Amino acid sequence: MTQLDSRGLPLSTSSDLAAERYREGVNLLLSTWPGAAEVLEEAIAADPDFALAHAARARLHAIRTEVAKAKERIATAEKIVARRGTERERSHVAIVSLAINGQSAKALERALAHADTWPRDVLILSLVLGAFGLFAFSGMADHDQARVDLCERHARHFADDDWWFVTYRGWSHAENGNVAHGRALTQRGYDLRINNANAAHALSHAMYEGGAGEDAERLIADWLPRYDRTGILHGHIAWHSALGALAREDPARALAIYVDYIQPSVTAGMPVNVVSDTASFLWRLQAYGHAVPVGLWDAAAAYSGEYFQKAGFAFADVHRAIIDAAVGDKAAVEQRTEALKGLVDAGALAAGSVVPAICRAALSFAEEDYAGCARVLEPVAAEVVRIGGSGAQREMIEDMLVLALMRSGEPVKARELLDRRLHRRPSPRDTRWQGVLAT
Repeated sequence: MTQLDSRGLPLSTSSDLAAERYREGVNLLLSTWPGAAEVLEEAIAADPDFALAHAARARLHAIRTEVAKAKERIATAEKIVARRGTERERSHVAIVSLAINGQSAKALERALAHADTWPRDVLILSLVLGAFGLFAFSGMADHDQARVDLCERHARHFADDDWWFVTYRGWSHAENGNVAHGRALTQRGYDLRINNANAAHALSHAMYEGGAGEDAERLIADWLPRYDRTGILHGHIAWHSALGALAREDPARALAIYVDYIQPSVTAGMPVNVVSDTASFLWRLQAYGHAVPVGLWDAAAAYSGEYFQKAGFAFADVHRAIIDAAVGDKAAVEQRTEALKGLVDAGALAAGSVVPAICRAALSFAEEDYAGCARVLEPVAAEVVRIGGSGAQREMIEDMLVLALMRSGEPVKARELLDRRLHRRPSPRDTRWQGVLAT
């Protein structure tokens, strides 16, 4: 009897156990839940020639930034699928290989074509969607809309109770500004599969974007204890709660969350999350007028120094620059900025000139040259979306511009920017800043 994956697509394995373990492993992977690696290894043990199980395992290695292991696994999958695999499976493995081997533009192009033929191949769709997906890191200025378009184009192929698709469809709408619809969908996805870190994450984002920060804090406080600390989104979801505490002017609570769940010594998160979460939380804490305890910036710098040394990953570049600027390593920021400018000049940086501009602005802000920061950042503010990540993550750059304008004697511009943000969603912090400008 033909084996099928969790969405009804045929699998090239004759082993009932391998197919069952693969289905479960992929569901764990898609919900960012601990145990996926072990379950996929069981699938491989049951059928060592099961190419898609090797490809899924390679994807997990890539998520963990275990690059050498990811390349080794996907190479194995490629060899197997060439002699034992369907057209769909060969395409699937090729796309995962392109993504793992740094050919993201080709991976995105192939993934979109693959989805048109096999829209229910959810592991491939998952590469494209998400805050760190191929769309987000494509350098596109309209990647939020592109995610919505992709989901809506293929929605008819998924049941209303498909927990994975409902969650990502909701996430896409919330990030693109249709927050009420996005929240309703992500709530449904959360209810369908509560042991799903992506659903808890997406729902907390939708709440945040709708100005319901305290709802997000309550959600996380209730949900996080069920998620093992080895889960790679554990620290990042806690980061959302810390942002909520900062917005309520409770820096002590925010800092306690950071120390307990987010700082590099306690989190099992992906390096890109750890670098960005530490940089953005500590920057916010300091910029909002609260003291950063001695040693926290240095610890963030020590951790980040092990990753993303080479310029070219826009989202990481920005956060590395913020950390380096905070610890006074001006030379490191300038070196990264020059390297990024070289990539821009060579046409080799998809996100473009906004990336070195943010790095320069971060250094100016750290040196309290607020007029200089605003002068660099204001012309590229509309392009910040090109660095990828989520709206909540990129909001820090907008905060930098608001504060630079406030502190450099540009109250009219600062007020206009705050008015636009408050029109989009309520914010106690923005309301307080608006009050300061009115006095």
